[in-house]
Amino acid sequence: MSELLKNKMKIALAQLNPKVGDVKGNISKLISIRNDLSKDVDIMVVPELYVTGYPIDDLVLRNDFLELVENEISDLAKLTNDGKAAIILGSPRKDEDKIRNSVFVLDQGKILSFRDKHNLPNTGVFDEQRIFTPGSLSGPVKIRETLVGLPICEDIWNETVIDCLSETGAEIIISINASPYTTKKIDQRMSVAVSRVFESKLPLIYLNRVGGQDELVFDGSSFCLSHSGELTVQLNDFKEEILNIDLYKNNNKWNFKKNIKNISSNIEALYKSLVVSVRDYVHNNGFPGVLLGMSGGVDSALVAAIATDALGPNLVKAVMMPSPYTSKESLEDAEMASSNLGINYSYLDIKEGMNTIDQILINFNGPKIPPGITEENIQSRIRGLLLMAISNKYGSMVLATGNKSEYAVGYATLYGDMCGGFAVIKDVWKSDVFKLCKWRNSNKPVEFLGPKGIVIPDRIITKPPSAELREDQKDTDSLPEYNILDVILKKLVEDDQSLDEIVSEGFNLNDVKKISMLLSRSEYKRFQSAPGPKVTEKAFGRDRRYPLTSGFRNWN
Repeated sequence: MSELLKNKMKIALAQLNPKVGDVKGNISKLISIRNDLSKDVDIMVVPELYVTGYPIDDLVLRNDFLELVENEISDLAKLTNDGKAAIILGSPRKDEDKIRNSVFVLDQGKILSFRDKHNLPNTGVFDEQRIFTPGSLSGPVKIRETLVGLPICEDIWNETVIDCLSETGAEIIISINASPYTTKKIDQRMSVAVSRVFESKLPLIYLNRVGGQDELVFDGSSFCLSHSGELTVQLNDFKEEILNIDLYKNNNKWNFKKNIKNISSNIEALYKSLVVSVRDYVHNNGFPGVLLGMSGGVDSALVAAIATDALGPNLVKAVMMPSPYTSKESLEDAEMASSNLGINYSYLDIKEGMNTIDQILINFNGPKIPPGITEENIQSRIRGLLLMAISNKYGSMVLATGNKSEYAVGYATLYGDMCGGFAVIKDVWKSDVFKLCKWRNSNKPVEFLGPKGIVIPDRIITKPPSAELREDQKDTDSLPEYNILDVILKKLVEDDQSLDEIVSEGFNLNDVKKISMLLSRSEYKRFQSAPGPKVTEKAFGRDRRYPLTSGFRNWN
């Protein structure tokens, strides 16, 4: 190995979007990318568990699946005998009766080495301890004459693994990751990475996967930090990217040539995360398109815009289903939003269906109860039935349009407007819905498939929210203003604060009690809801798990 090679290095960072379970497809994609790399690339790096995709859950417990993984990695290793780039590859590893979350180094036609993830996360959406066994602390691997430390994702969130690598001679840290997006995650990652660099004085490459996988979405946002903690390389967010980075030695330390790309602002990143989630969920599950109820309200308009940006106008169908309580403004707004987006728009009046069900229920042998919430919910359930019927008939998947504020307090009808295969804004607070609408009307990134300009009519954003299930109904008839509701809910859901703690911050006791009661009593609804992308620090579902049956009553 020449002195020149010892002092210079080129690494290809492959920020990729693997498909869970598609082992052969993921490997084939990797080979194609490697074949296109320039001959002077020394190392190609791909994300954590790239071979299988992540999260892999119980699929990794199948022996036939693990055998497939082992065979494909073995075949891939043989290809590295061509003298081109070595590969740093994330994959599960069968170790007798244990399964490890591992990183492999493939070079010179063989598996040169491997390292196992030491710190397995077991909080929030992560339950890796259920399926993986932690590896021991290990030293660096020599790759092309350089001692490289290979921590995997959670391994850098405390100092133990990096300390070990530093003490055993590592010259550079390359960390492969599958770190999901949340609105605070990018800053959290950077803070942790900077801390590890300050402690070890080692330069760090942080490579993250990208794309949507069921209820998780990965932003990429990969980066490199110098040995002093300076950001020297920044990849894009929410898109696949292959970036060759140049390294050179100065004073016996590896340094990066600067290559910094802008990443999205907070509200832009949130919008992009939803677009990517819809795109990958629909395409990876083979749906021919999507369908949603277009009410003329802000939630359905936003979901329609997100779906159009993800899939293109030709794959999105909107259905307006008015009742006698639907306002003229809502009819106009729904049609205008659909027209602005260029999506297919249909009109199905549900008045006749409401009358039919009323007549059927007259024959029910029970006490006569005046019309009320039951009749309101029937409207929603007729709409859900129609959407599911159209989906069944034509194959398009129904998108549920409820937001996190509504799911939290049960302001949604089970088997009605909660019907659907994917709940796009399930983890988006109502107050953020308005922000997202305003942002989209002023912005249209080049990768979005929807039209430029104002896609959501201003009146949809500014008018008082209403379910329009009875005359002159407003959301505030049942709930506090959303700017108050969302703050209290965040304290209950994301911060796990007690009622006393929230009231001590100046909130009305009765409001807090009511919201806490609604939150608790709606658990059974959320349990039956469609999956949707996690974008906040604590989403309903596998991230926040409460018993359906509980005697805890903190609102009494």
